[in-house]
Amino acid sequence: MRFALIAKDKPGALDIRKANRDAHVAYLKSTDAVEMAGPFLDDNGDMCGSLIILEFPDMAAAQDWAANDPYKHAGLFESVEITAWNKVIG
Repeated sequence: MRFALIAKDKPGALDIRKANRDAHVAYLKSTDAVEMAGPFLDDNGDMCGSLIILEFPDMAAAQDWAANDPYKHAGLFESVEITAWNKVIG
């Protein structure tokens, strides 16, 4: 089952994002669960959130994965939403 993880950064947290980016990207690459991922951009082109499409058997597994993201541990996110998602095109 696919899940969309939609995370929004805390205001003014770009330095936290940059400082933890390498660990976050390594975490994304460490599992086969990530189908695609990338940052949201603000009007200035700066990273301000994340969209990650995950493949897991259930919501609990997706939530567990999200709880171990280095960005989560760094306190980057203001909000995180995980919702079941169905790929139709692409």
